[in-house]
Formats: sequence, structure tokens, C-alpha cells
Amino acid sequence: MAVMVEYEYRVLSFARGDSRSDIRRTLADHAEYGHWELHRTRIYLGGVQRTWLRRKIIRVPRAH
Repeated sequence: MAVMVEYEYRVLSFARGDSRSDIRRTLADHAEYGHWELHRTRIYLGGVQRTWLRRKIIRVPRAH
């Protein structure tokens, strides 16, 4: 039986004026302490950066 991997997502937005080091630190903290991984990053007109993080949802099988 094939098991589909499920993910939960979190979207972070950064303003144009946020420094790269602050963004890097924020993403590293989410990765280290929340077990999030980088899924996608988009930079929009005006300089807003939106980053999608994801992590696996671990389902525990019920005992019968």
C-alpha cells in the first residue's frame, strides 16, 4: 500500500527593507526549531518577498 506524504505549509512575508541577514536568520530558526523546509520563494514588484515553508505531517497509525 502506497502512503502519500502530506505537508503543512506556512507563508512568511518580508518587506523590501528587511536585510538579507534578518531573513536568513528567520528562515534558519524556522528550519532548526520548527522542522520547516524551504518550498518556494517569490519576489514581487515593490520588493516584497514571500516564502513558503513546508513540513511533513506525520500520521500515527491506529492500533486495532
